[in-house]
Amino acid sequence: MAGCRGSLCCCCRWCCCCGERETRTPEELTILGETQEEDDEILPRKDYESLDYDRCINDPYLEVLETMDNKKGRRYEAVKWMMVFAIGVCTGLVGLFVDFFVRLFTQLKFGVVQTSVEECSQKGCLALSLLELLGFNLTFVFLASILVLIEPVAAGSGIPEIKCYLNGVKVPGIVRLRTLLCKVFGVLFSVAGGLFVGKEGPMIHSGAVVGAGLPQFQSISLRKIQFNFPYFRSDRDKRDFVSAGAAAGVAAAFGAPIGGTLFSLEEGSSFWNQGLTWKVLFCSMSATFTLNFFRSGIQFGSWGSFQLPGLLNFGEFKCSDSDKKCHLWTAMDLGFFVVMGVIGGLLGATFNCLNKRLAKYRMRNVHPKPKLVRVLESLLVSVVSTVVVFMASMVLGECRQMSASGQIGNDSSQLQVTSEDVNSSTKTFFCPNETYNDMATLFFNPQESAILQLFHQDSTFSPVTLALFFALYFLLACWTYGISVPSGLFVPSLLCGAAFGRLVANVLKSYIGLGHIYSGTFALIGAAAFLGGVVRMTISLTVILIESTNEITYGLPIMITLMVAKWTGDFFNKGIYDIHVGLRGVPLLEWETEAEMDKLRASDIMEPNLTYVYPHTRIQSLVSILRTTVHHAFPVVTENRGNEKEFMKGNQLISNNIKFKKSSILTRAGEQRRRSQSMKSYPSSELRNVCDEHLPSEEPAEKEDLLQQMLERRYTPYPNLYPDQSPSEDWTMEERFRPLTFHGLILRSQLVTLLVRGVCYSESQSSASQPRLSYAEMAEDYPRYPDIHDLDLTLLNPRMIVDVTPYMNPAPFTVSPNTHVSQVFNLFRTMGLRHLPVVNAVGEIVGIITRHNLTYEFLQARLRQHYQTI
Repeated sequence: MAGCRGSLCCCCRWCCCCGERETRTPEELTILGETQEEDDEILPRKDYESLDYDRCINDPYLEVLETMDNKKGRRYEAVKWMMVFAIGVCTGLVGLFVDFFVRLFTQLKFGVVQTSVEECSQKGCLALSLLELLGFNLTFVFLASILVLIEPVAAGSGIPEIKCYLNGVKVPGIVRLRTLLCKVFGVLFSVAGGLFVGKEGPMIHSGAVVGAGLPQFQSISLRKIQFNFPYFRSDRDKRDFVSAGAAAGVAAAFGAPIGGTLFSLEEGSSFWNQGLTWKVLFCSMSATFTLNFFRSGIQFGSWGSFQLPGLLNFGEFKCSDSDKKCHLWTAMDLGFFVVMGVIGGLLGATFNCLNKRLAKYRMRNVHPKPKLVRVLESLLVSVVSTVVVFMASMVLGECRQMSASGQIGNDSSQLQVTSEDVNSSTKTFFCPNETYNDMATLFFNPQESAILQLFHQDSTFSPVTLALFFALYFLLACWTYGISVPSGLFVPSLLCGAAFGRLVANVLKSYIGLGHIYSGTFALIGAAAFLGGVVRMTISLTVILIESTNEITYGLPIMITLMVAKWTGDFFNKGIYDIHVGLRGVPLLEWETEAEMDKLRASDIMEPNLTYVYPHTRIQSLVSILRTTVHHAFPVVTENRGNEKEFMKGNQLISNNIKFKKSSILTRAGEQRRRSQSMKSYPSSELRNVCDEHLPSEEPAEKEDLLQQMLERRYTPYPNLYPDQSPSEDWTMEERFRPLTFHGLILRSQLVTLLVRGVCYSESQSSASQPRLSYAEMAEDYPRYPDIHDLDLTLLNPRMIVDVTPYMNPAPFTVSPNTHVSQVFNLFRTMGLRHLPVVNAVGEIVGIITRHNLTYEFLQARLRQHYQTI
């Protein structure tokens, strides 16, 4: 176990940031979703399900393949490319909408308040100016909080949830239209309300929702709007479009299409191929140039000039022509950059530590209370932030001499671009002519403009002002992230880090005498160091920052700084998004398992207690299974009665050299008894009377082996298993623990669809008379399949039989009980599986593995059990 490592970890121990994973009993870990008492760690919950990324190649799907030719295949691919382009364009338009109204509201607010401050500084009525600023901010923040009450999943940046979705976890409500509307309008009001949040993070979430919903041509929120669009009715296609939409959101936010593509790849997409890479890059390019086209036209009136690539533009880094000694950076500066990376990693770890503590406090003391408490917390944060900004600008700022240019750019072109971004580039509150208030210039401007001030302002900022600004912004941004408003973290982290970098540059220039230093470079490296220490992204963040600066020479220092910041921060805790994923209890799968996990095998981690169905099952049994279990997939099995005698050996059940204790296995008789006892869930009294009667079953002649019958019955691949015959408590152990021959896997949604559409046949008929459903009919209700509890059971004849074999997946991915955990993990993650049956050498299913069996916490518990049994 890791103890406190370093002074930071020791001082943050109260924040639970350095306790890696203390010793826990297996019982505590296996009760997933509960909190561990020693370190209050939140364990993965079992109510999260995986996406169905694997194709179910059943009979309806094969019928589609039979009708598929090259022409239809090319048309399908063309439609997919058109949808990717549409997603990019729509994401760019969403970014344009947010940027336009944020700019409009911000200019209105700062214009009114600045005029009031200038007038009241003469009349002594600054309290009135503060009240005006509070009125604007509280109104905007209140509206943002109300929108989150409508759709709670719209709170925060949405990046942790999208990361989970790309990892293969189905997060409820994360990609709904209502979520998109609340997110877009909410982030608009929260940014305009002066909170220390950004709009770039929510843009990623918004792009992902556009990617998920646009190809469906229907919405749960707008049920009446539906189109007959038969394409992309699966989780496989949907997750590909979500990957493209998330990348488009990054591209629109930062003007970084390549960075957006790498973001989707780095931040969780467990399945990737070359074709998806091209589509995601094309979508990112579409979003970038759509936003660029409209922003450039609206702001400069020159349509088609493409001057503003993203919502956040870092401007051009260029030394002044008059300063011959100036260089953007030199080899000697790399040593300073490494040190800044270490400090940025420490600061990021502290930020994450404090924010995790705040998040846990909110989970225990704010979220359980009435929803109005969340609104009041957001308003409290708004009041404190507004008062701090106003008082710091009025009291703590220093009057600094303006540079010769009098503006914030290093060249005329940059001056033209940035002068439109803010109402005024510098603030002269309480300062004489030719001077400006440095604290007010940072606080009384939009965050993007403040970043440009730190990157490109030729005039100096006071070291005391930079230190105070960094401390105040650090604490308020940490407090703000996690309240019930849509909020991003990229821009606050960049601004906080830029102040830190500019402070380092001032110290090196003024006190060490390094005159060749370019302050803008150190501000950029400081922003990268702090952002890298908070979010712990490497590849994609490097490319995003390079594309945002349009300066390839910054590639090496940015990459080194981000790597050092990540390594330093990882020594103490996880990135902020991974922390919030853990706090939500989402079973996220990492890229690979630890080496010691190979001491375990599939038989050590699988779930042996199976709920199964027969190829031919009565409706009463299916309804009972669906109503008494929460499983999302069921093995389709037959009982291998010919191997009963060899199957039982003493007090242990042996199959394929893998031993299982009887107590760890749900007996087949118990399974059937639970089904028969659930008849009360069926409203028909006729069913109870029928089930109470003992119906003699037709035994096979001379107790022939069912496998032999299967071979003889060439006309049907699966025998009828006499669903009337139920095991009794008088059965011997051999009868209770019959081997189950595995034939396929069928999903809960498929079974409910079959029941809703009346797919069944009677005893007097053959299974060939059962109605057949097409692939389009099976996928018609996607993604909201009907629930078994909403089914009107009085319309069903419980004695009818359902043949599930045409609709099951007859060849899912399977593993042997002896497969090592690393192989199981790689197969499950890279193929995007939801269920992984464990089948022995003779075709008998002995267990099943889901996402929860592969989480770090579950594997650690099983590894401890393994050590105890050695």
